[in-house]
Amino acid sequence: MRTFDRGYSEMTFSKIATLTGAHEAVIHKEYHLSSADPAVVGLDKIVTIGRTNYDVADQLSNLGMEAIHPKAAKGLRQKGIQLRIKNAFEPDHSGTVISNDYCSAKPCVEIIAGRRNVFAIEIFDQDMLGDSNYDIELARLLHQLKLYIVNRDSDANSITYYVSGTRKMVNRAVRLIGEAYKGAEVDLTKVAIVSAIGTDLKVSGILARTVSALATAKISIQALHQSMRQVEMQCVVNESDYENAVKALHHALIEQEDHGDVICAA
Repeated sequence: MRTFDRGYSEMTFSKIATLTGAHEAVIHKEYHLSSADPAVVGLDKIVTIGRTNYDVADQLSNLGMEAIHPKAAKGLRQKGIQLRIKNAFEPDHSGTVISNDYCSAKPCVEIIAGRRNVFAIEIFDQDMLGDSNYDIELARLLHQLKLYIVNRDSDANSITYYVSGTRKMVNRAVRLIGEAYKGAEVDLTKVAIVSAIGTDLKVSGILARTVSALATAKISIQALHQSMRQVEMQCVVNESDYENAVKALHHALIEQEDHGDVICAA
């Protein structure tokens, strides 16, 4: 319990499944794994996810929305054991099956998720160009302060870290960075991250639709991240715009689409 806090029960659960060579591990939660937070979008608009994979589960964990503790999921994933998440209050519902090899029948967004209380630490220094140690040293400093790096972006002369942690440690990080790099400009902004997640996001025009949906809702995008693997697209917005951004993206990317087997019970 000292190591995993409330996740100790899931670690025990995972260890039993791996040691017994289970085909499937079933865990009961107080909720369904859904296309968005029903408290934000509305219970009548969200859909239960029938199937997904461990990659998506990891993206959710990175946003602080754990379907299962990441280290518990690691054991199941390495042993090829599929995980079924069921709602304890709806025992007859088949729930959500998470496996290694699942991919949606057609490219689509499965989940709109996000994280509030994120701090963007932006470091601008023209001396960083071509110096890879700059990034290494900054990441080490943030790790020492126990700040969780949700994401980062960079260009020729600046690096921005999106971190989660206490305000005290974030302020300390800003001070220490300023002391270590006298020529740098260090700015701190409180933001929120809203993500579109799916097992296959290779959807034609998804970036344009995302930007259009947020613009229609009069939400300004502070930064946008999408990797070549295309399992997640993150939008950084003002913290006050978090709920409206979730609603706008869920409406544009999920409610208006036919997701086939993604939204069906497994």
